[in-house]
Amino acid sequence: MSRLFPDVFRNPAIRACMIAIFTFGMAGAMTAPYRSIIGIRELGLSDGLYSFLSFVSAAVNVVISILLGNLADRLGEYRSTMIGACVFGIVGYGMVYAFPTAAVFVISGLLPLPIYGALNSLLFANARAAMHGMSRSDMVTANSGVRAMISLSWVLIPGITGLLLSGASSMLPAYLFAAISCLLCQGIIVFALPRRAATEMAAVHHLTYLGALRQVVSPRISAHICGVALITSTLHLNDALLPLIATGAAHGRLSDVGILVGIVALLEVVFIIIWSRIARKTGQMTALAAGTIIYAVFLSLLGFASEPWHLYALTLLAGIGAAAIISFPITYLQDLIADRPGLGSALISVNIFASAGIGALVFAAGTYVTGYSGTAILSAVTGLSGITLLGLLQKRSAH
Repeated sequence: MSRLFPDVFRNPAIRACMIAIFTFGMAGAMTAPYRSIIGIRELGLSDGLYSFLSFVSAAVNVVISILLGNLADRLGEYRSTMIGACVFGIVGYGMVYAFPTAAVFVISGLLPLPIYGALNSLLFANARAAMHGMSRSDMVTANSGVRAMISLSWVLIPGITGLLLSGASSMLPAYLFAAISCLLCQGIIVFALPRRAATEMAAVHHLTYLGALRQVVSPRISAHICGVALITSTLHLNDALLPLIATGAAHGRLSDVGILVGIVALLEVVFIIIWSRIARKTGQMTALAAGTIIYAVFLSLLGFASEPWHLYALTLLAGIGAAAIISFPITYLQDLIADRPGLGSALISVNIFASAGIGALVFAAGTYVTGYSGTAILSAVTGLSGITLLGLLQKRSAH
């Protein structure tokens, strides 16, 4: 293929995973921006109940991702578990649209949608299995391409959904659109994904489900997850801080926030591919360290932003740094349990949960001691501490 599109994307399993994960990202991009509006304003959930539901839903997703990943490894293929996860997505989104009550919203958020969320790690597991025999640099490139499709969905879909529902009295149709996207994802998995793409990577060590959970929380795995989570928590912190700084210290408007997020998401798609090429020459850890430092510089400068143009000037740094942080940890985490693609890819969900928790703690501590601008600088320190920890762990492994 051309230099722009690496040869690894010729693999039909990887191509199908890229398209499937785009439709997976569509469901989230259609509903996430409006979930709190629907749950709280339209269906009457209290702020406290909504926050509790979000936390429990994330915790359930972590456990389900580990269990389904282990099940897929035991089966030696990922197709059936992915099909099952899609069914839960269709049901979970569809029931909220068809029966719009607070009780149904809570039930959907506690079981069907967390199970559907496990499809994210299953798709990466299937892609990883299809990479069997590839060089490490090709693995990084393929994972970067798959991850870029989620960012691409967030570039395109939220704005289209908002435009379609701009004159509607309710945002509930977003859940109907999400159910349709799950159906599309199901069709791609059933008809486009090669049937035997993962059989070569069937697990040879059959762990019990409790054994799989114990392996994930073992000290060796936990230490690496902690380092990665410290780095990726900076993305969660930016999500919380950018709107507050933009409409506060930077004297911007809410419309600026949407534009800034869209610009950064577009830059992420471009630089994910560029970073994968850089990593082929420098190594994954070096590239991740460089990206983390760039994002730390962005967060530090964000703390000093006082005009809207400052934020727009920082989008390039944000896009470059974020592209590295959202792509390289995927391969890093999968390598922690390299012989079990399903369980190794489930660590992606564990990391998302851990990084969100760290982000919440840093945000609470930072805003208690200082303002939003000071918390942005503290966020930069958090990311740098993460890459330092990974560097120390790598040196210890080398010795």
